[in-house]
Amino acid sequence: MNWLNDLLQNDPDPTETREWVESLKAVIDHEGAERAHQLLDHMVEMTRRAGAHLPFAPTTEYINTIPPQLEAKSPGDAAMEWRIRSIIRWNALAMVVRANRKPGDLGGHIASFASAATLYDVGFNHFWRAPSEDHPGDLLYIQGHSSPGIYARSFLEGRITESQLDNFRMEVDGRGISSYPHPWLMPDYWQTPTVSMGLGPLAAIYQARYWKYLEGRGLMPKSDRKVWCFLGDGETDEPESLGAISVAGREGLDNLVFVINCNLQRLDGPVRGNGKIIQELEGSFRGAGWNVIKLIWGSYWDPLLARDTHGVLKKLMMETVDGEYQNCKAFGGAYTREHFFGKYPETAAMVANLSDDDIWRLNRGGHDPHKVYAAYDAAMKTTGMPTVILAKTVKGYGMGAAGEALNPTHQTKKLDDEEVRIFRDRFNIPVTDAQLKDSAVPFFHPGANSPEVEYLRERRKALHGYLPQRRRKSTETLIAPKLEVFDRLLKSSGEREISTTMAFVQSLAIILRDKQVGPRCVPIVADEARTFGMEGMFRQLGIYAPHGQKYKPVDRDQLMYYREDSAGQVLEEGITEAGAFSSWMAAATSYSTNDLPMLPFYIYYSMFGFQRIGDSAWQAADMRARGFLLGATAGRTTLNGEGLQHEDGHSHLLAGAVPNCRSYDPTFGYEVAVILQYGMQRMLEEQRDEYFYLTLMNENYAHPEMPEGAAEGIIKGMYLLKDAGKPKKGELRVQLLGSGTILREAIAAAELLDKDFGVTSDIWSCPSFNELRRDGFDAERWNRLNPEKNSRTPYVTSLLQGRQGPAIAATDYVRAFADQIRAFVPGHYTVLGTDGFGRSDTRANLRRHFEVDRYYIAHAAIAALAQEGKMAGKDVARAINLYKLDVNRGNPVNA
Repeated sequence: MNWLNDLLQNDPDPTETREWVESLKAVIDHEGAERAHQLLDHMVEMTRRAGAHLPFAPTTEYINTIPPQLEAKSPGDAAMEWRIRSIIRWNALAMVVRANRKPGDLGGHIASFASAATLYDVGFNHFWRAPSEDHPGDLLYIQGHSSPGIYARSFLEGRITESQLDNFRMEVDGRGISSYPHPWLMPDYWQTPTVSMGLGPLAAIYQARYWKYLEGRGLMPKSDRKVWCFLGDGETDEPESLGAISVAGREGLDNLVFVINCNLQRLDGPVRGNGKIIQELEGSFRGAGWNVIKLIWGSYWDPLLARDTHGVLKKLMMETVDGEYQNCKAFGGAYTREHFFGKYPETAAMVANLSDDDIWRLNRGGHDPHKVYAAYDAAMKTTGMPTVILAKTVKGYGMGAAGEALNPTHQTKKLDDEEVRIFRDRFNIPVTDAQLKDSAVPFFHPGANSPEVEYLRERRKALHGYLPQRRRKSTETLIAPKLEVFDRLLKSSGEREISTTMAFVQSLAIILRDKQVGPRCVPIVADEARTFGMEGMFRQLGIYAPHGQKYKPVDRDQLMYYREDSAGQVLEEGITEAGAFSSWMAAATSYSTNDLPMLPFYIYYSMFGFQRIGDSAWQAADMRARGFLLGATAGRTTLNGEGLQHEDGHSHLLAGAVPNCRSYDPTFGYEVAVILQYGMQRMLEEQRDEYFYLTLMNENYAHPEMPEGAAEGIIKGMYLLKDAGKPKKGELRVQLLGSGTILREAIAAAELLDKDFGVTSDIWSCPSFNELRRDGFDAERWNRLNPEKNSRTPYVTSLLQGRQGPAIAATDYVRAFADQIRAFVPGHYTVLGTDGFGRSDTRANLRRHFEVDRYYIAHAAIAALAQEGKMAGKDVARAINLYKLDVNRGNPVNA
């Protein structure tokens, strides 16, 4: 223990200290490190109780967490696995290089997989299980930029053809494979979309938590299946990557493993050139309650570390910053000898007998399959906490001067012939110079019956099958409740006034009582249940808490007290829209990941949905999610008193951009019930890969009975709410369209028009301008491409054709929302909307401010009739004076 002498130089009682250290060493030698750790914990606790300040050290030495003598040994054939890994590396590189020697500048990434190949290879060969009768299977979140390597492995396995490899990033004709993991584009292959950086780690945490939720509710048996999430160290700069790690630690998600590929580089340069990203991440994850396994140095370093009796090498490792570690790999062994080992005589002496090539070959832990196996084995055996493996690698490993550890390596996608030959030689690929002529970079397959392929097959057979693989449909089909069960909502509410939010809550209560669908419902709120009138579910269903309720709630004597339960059905997520949405997504894809169809309902402030977490909404679409999103307190004028950042006037435009999102803005309870029943039928019975977005209002009013035959129009997006009858000769008429709460303003405007100007109105409810737009575009495209077939009429056109008078649409959203259908509206079309910033005030004042109240709607109708020559300018002026419209006020868009 020569290192101890240095520590004792300034010690007030070196003899006593030496005795303590020697005693501890005896414990380690005879009872092991775990016992020594236990004793130290007791001594630290006693010292703190005595009043001493012992700060928590969030990091450990810059060495591997698992010492060599405790490493689990891989049962694999190391030489065989190296050959397989080399072939996969070659085909991954060939895929990208070939793609970028074609016209079109397709792009692609080589360096990311080059650094992570061993991390994936060990997992596929020994740890990651496919779903089978005996095991539900593990779930992989594969780093998007590593997709070429995953395809290259599947090519050897016979799951992907050479033609598909050669059409990498060329998908339009249906022959190619996607750039990144996209279940929408490869629905039988990719399990999870991850390339929007940060979203994969966030989703993985809540996916692991959701599995615990299913186990707690008895819907899924407990097992040792795990979520494996791969991400890069640069990706951890994304707030989403680390934003929920405390959730995983707090809830003890031992079914979760993060593997962070710490190649020390992000897209433009070092991740922490002046620091150490592995140490930083260790502190973050340890503080959040994770089991941290540092995988820094490969086996070639073990003899050097064993000879580091004075700890000088470990000291040097701690002192060296990541930017310098990058230099060591970029500039070779001679540079490393001088600028790293040469800093201290002791470390220089350690490598005196090593050649520069030997020094350059000192490997990093993430490239050592033996070290990786030991880390994965430890992760599999960890209980009570999630695990993160911080694996140090080299970005662009194997690319040599073309990009190994160089700053531009992430963007490298084109290699010249000499660089390709160097890569071939380094990994001993049996491709001849003749085969590389004329800039060819051929794929290599050792043969379907080769030892390499046979080895792969045997390894995957032992792990129940190939990965990644995805289940398109669940084997179980749930039958949606019939529309009749919502009878109370289909009828008039009479004098009783309710909001559409309450109509949804009542509908959900009906669904929860359904014997088949009810238990599969997952109500999700982000700490706003009381806002939406859902607190009654706390006691009835219970709030999921993995450890149950360890306290007596303060409202225990009340009817709707706050009840937490390990078998609770409600997910009360706290103030995290991104986390709540990730839980929703886990439930919305349960049919695929668990063969267990579920029906999630996530209700939130509408402004905090597609605007705040739009990238996640797109991720859910890619992942083929099925469920309901409820944007409550919707619209720009219904949430009086909240103001600019809370009032939503554009979520439907954002939702409309998601191809498989069906979005609706209902006004009445029966519309809510019809949409919910239809959505359940589509998603549960027909197993359609789409999800539904409904906006709900908190404004109370009476609801009429559903008009006969209205259900079809509700789903299509428009139906006739009030027919003014056959027009009389000389009668003036308009068509008033509306959705959400502003439809009621249109109804009131019709009364004003009749009373003040003798104008009659047909009133149309338009629950979905987005659906109307899609239908119109479909018809337009059909007619354009099928000139000799019967033309199709857009649904909007079919409803308004033959109707007298101009059309005026008003909603609680920006004008672009209702303006989407302009091309399909016959005749004059005026649109009113709530463009501009929201603000706090009464509903009446807000609607007047945004010019969408009954008076502005009536005025717009008079102005439209005047434009058609059916009324005069004096009538428009009369309307302005009668309804006290301020013509001199500024445009609310700019106010």
